[in-house]
Amino acid sequence: MHHYRIPLRFRLLFSVITALSLVSLHCSGGINMFSTETDAQLGKQMDDQIRRNPQEYPIFRGNPAIRQYLQDMTNTIIRSEHVQYRGIFPYIVEVIHDDNTINAFCTPGGYIYVYTGLMKAVDNEATLAGVMGHEIAHAERRHGTSRMTKAYGLQILLQVALGQNPSQLATIGANLFSGLALLKNSRMDEEEADAYSFKYLQSTPWYPGAIKFFFEKVMAASGRAPQGSQSTLSAISSSVERLLSTHPLPQDRIDATNRRIAEANLPPPSETNLRSVPYRRIRQLLP
Repeated sequence: MHHYRIPLRFRLLFSVITALSLVSLHCSGGINMFSTETDAQLGKQMDDQIRRNPQEYPIFRGNPAIRQYLQDMTNTIIRSEHVQYRGIFPYIVEVIHDDNTINAFCTPGGYIYVYTGLMKAVDNEATLAGVMGHEIAHAERRHGTSRMTKAYGLQILLQVALGQNPSQLATIGANLFSGLALLKNSRMDEEEADAYSFKYLQSTPWYPGAIKFFFEKVMAASGRAPQGSQSTLSAISSSVERLLSTHPLPQDRIDATNRRIAEANLPPPSETNLRSVPYRRIRQLLP
């Protein structure tokens, strides 16, 4: 039997083809050079760094029922048939004790952080569930690593995929953590996350369109709502611009939510699917 040695150029070509087979096409047309397992790895790396930085990210150490409440909500949402990566992404929730920040964010791979300021700003479970679904959608649609692919370029990321530059992945993770700059979402990312949050909540006990109530509050606090509707968030309006810097909030996101409600032929919300009374009990546990 003859043994043929494959020429080096063909071996390299095969390696490139194998690496490119890991590339996923983002639904909005972009390329993502990362595997879903790498998303989870990067998320874990960021989670470790967040926990080592209590000055900037003070993890809430008060009543554990608060974190468990959010974890239970997340576990319900990810049971949606539209969620692809449960079992691959951990979808672990943590609470950040900062009343001056009205925000939540999700790393690649599904590590979710909710600020106490956000929990105090919303009025019912359904609205908070809409925000949680939105953050889950950022992980599911892999927005973070899609932006990283664009930021670092295919050549560097191909080296990572081929194992030629393994230290680069740690550098990428550290840069991603620095200021969470690459977690700033584009308008297209935000619109897609809104749409998928609506889909996720359709199989839950919560009203799927309730995220618009949060949008309307933020618009009021930022002075972009019609005159006479700004009183509800006057006390926290100073925090809103920081939220808008990472979560673009044009009027058309509210309009898009209203269109989804109409297309789904949803009846008006009620206490049964908004759950404002039990949510007030949860908020009372916050310091």
